[in-house]
Amino acid sequence: MLRTLAGIATLSGLLVVLVYQYTKPMIAENERRLTEQAVFEVLPGATSKTDFTVTEQGLVPATPGDSGIRLYAGQLPSGELRGVAFPASARGYQDVILFLFGYDPACECIVGSKVLRSTETPGLGDKIDRDPDFLENFVALDARLNTDGTALANAIQLVRQGTKVSPWEIDGISGSTISASAMARAVNDAAQRLVPLIQRDLAVLSAQVPVTE
Repeated sequence: MLRTLAGIATLSGLLVVLVYQYTKPMIAENERRLTEQAVFEVLPGATSKTDFTVTEQGLVPATPGDSGIRLYAGQLPSGELRGVAFPASARGYQDVILFLFGYDPACECIVGSKVLRSTETPGLGDKIDRDPDFLENFVALDARLNTDGTALANAIQLVRQGTKVSPWEIDGISGSTISASAMARAVNDAAQRLVPLIQRDLAVLSAQVPVTE
């Protein structure tokens, strides 16, 4: 009996591994397509994009198989830089939530947001990606740098619904406080780290030839 149970356990484990290995490329491809579509949602008006990777030397054009944080420079039909989409994540109520945010270097503000992956409670936690009033927070969310250009001048933060007074504050959402807090932490942490790089390497971002999707 013990040998039989051990054999069944071994076989089950092998099947799980095989299924994971088989589906991993398909899952990765689906996530890539979802992210590419989201780029044009968080950067309104952009019609093409160029991928970049964050390295120790700064932002460099992405190449297949490279590691590091991936950023997406979105271009207008004229070829001018519309903005840069960057990923972010934070733990919500159920699990880690993945986001994509659009940043406009001209206004130094966040101009769009998109939830890429979430297991938050349907009807409650998912409000952060579908409530129009809440999403208005990310149309022109202040993300200016300090005088040194090393971090945001003001940390992006969530405030109680109806109490927003500053352009870097996110007006809360009823019934989805934990998810909204996670979104605020995600955009602030990512922007603190990535916006200084984006502003420093604007010439590199603007000089690339766009790739039409």
